[in-house]
Amino acid sequence: MNTASPPVPSLAEIPALIPQWARELGFSDAGISSCEIDADAGHLRDWLAQSHHGEMAWMARDPQMRHTPARLHPGTVSVISARMPYRPAAADALQVLEDKERAYVSRYALGRDYHKLMRARLRRLAARIEQAVGTHGYRVFADSAPVLEKALARDARLGWIGKHTLLLHRDAGSWFFLGEIYTDLPLPRPDSAPVADSCGRCMACIRICPTQAIVAPYQLDARRCISYLTIEHRGPIPVALRPLIGNRIFGCDDCQLVCPWNRHAQLTTEPDFAPRHGLDDARLIDLFAWTEAQWLQRTEGMALRRAGYGGWLRNIAIALGNAPRSAAVIEALTQKADHEDPVVREHVGWALARQREQTASD
Repeated sequence: MNTASPPVPSLAEIPALIPQWARELGFSDAGISSCEIDADAGHLRDWLAQSHHGEMAWMARDPQMRHTPARLHPGTVSVISARMPYRPAAADALQVLEDKERAYVSRYALGRDYHKLMRARLRRLAARIEQAVGTHGYRVFADSAPVLEKALARDARLGWIGKHTLLLHRDAGSWFFLGEIYTDLPLPRPDSAPVADSCGRCMACIRICPTQAIVAPYQLDARRCISYLTIEHRGPIPVALRPLIGNRIFGCDDCQLVCPWNRHAQLTTEPDFAPRHGLDDARLIDLFAWTEAQWLQRTEGMALRRAGYGGWLRNIAIALGNAPRSAAVIEALTQKADHEDPVVREHVGWALARQREQTASD
């Protein structure tokens, strides 16, 4: 009986094995990037200098750490980038956007928060590498630290950065999460050419953006971006932008919905990303009625927690102000006209005025 152990792969063979191991863990692909992404530092500096990061002060904190992996995790000489599809089987996004009585939640946020899931899978991938080559120093990230993840994924041949500033892949579009393993293993990089930018002359994402946040190809002003405004921004949302937000209460996917490359995007098979509580096709009035206790219970383990309960009500109030005139909408808003949160109260007042303007003009 032959009991010989399988041959131990050499370090040079590991990069070819990592994509296979990654797919076994639910990732769609993985690749190796070097730590040399200094060319992206200038783009980051310019973006910060123009204040395009808005109130996200952490983006400006120690920017060198973002483009110097070894500064974030000492000893890093290679970065493994992986992508995981997240687009769930859900109500048709365009139909929800067209129905102004319903709430649109960005498709990535309909199910479980991806951060912990991604990091757990990345640790399992790092452990699989250790089984092959022995212990190595590593640290995993999934949108959880100052990492230029799109630049690293681009250099790992996982796609190109599109005009909407998201990573794009010819066969997978952009509906995927990115994660990284910073490691002290000197992994050789493939000698294949970088993935070519295939946006061509297409300007669909720039034209569709409701608030014109994509101020030029490959340039996003977060201060106008609905995802930033409804998730990261605290306090009042600029009045001029409120009508443009429509019924988007958490995030925005418009630039992805119109991207031609997303015709090829696959649906996720990850059950944790499936919609919860009917949030893919929920009525605005129903969500506005959630008490804070209900919101905390129903959003447990979800990215929706990022906005906070006050932000949740603020965002829905804007959507109700943009909804068709309705006695039911006015009643729902009136019930929160004296809300204890001054930001919620102000947005409810704005929404009531919008509803009443429609009534006066009929």
